Amino acid sequence: MRARRSRTVPLLFTSVVLTGLLIPGALAQPPAADPARGAGGGRAAPGAVEQPLQADAATVNVAELPVEPPAQPARPPAGELFGADCRTTITGSSVTAYCHNPYPETDLVRLHVECDRWWDLDGDSAGVAVEPAAWLELTGRCWKEVRSAWVSHRRG
Repeated sequence: MRARRSRTVPLLFTSVVLTGLLIPGALAQPPAADPARGAGGGRAAPGAVEQPLQADAATVNVAELPVEPPAQPARPPAGELFGADCRTTITGSSVTAYCHNPYPETDLVRLHVECDRWWDLDGDSAGVAVEPAAWLELTGRCWKEVRSAWVSHRRG
């Protein structure tokens, strides 16, 4: 004998979702009878001046919406330039990061490798100092596939 699934939970969930979708629409509806328009509902009484509609609570002022951030962050002032330029390459299960520091301050860089398999351990290297005008190569690996790799920076 096979057990039948109960329809109570999906039915309850559907009713809650539909109620949540319908309530804002019902609250945004204009009142049924407006005294300036008379008992006819949509028609104005003879001799009555039509009143402009007032904004409902559901009206949104577009000027008040937050603006999206720019695609590229603003460049810092010239006195605060910092951080080595790093390029990462993934080849199979190996990751290599090539970093060059064009700035006059030392940069501590770390390579972070996130492995794709749940049983494969992710790797975070120790901080390595990149002196001014120096090149550096960092390597890391996973046993199987690499999901992502990135380099973090800290002032040295």
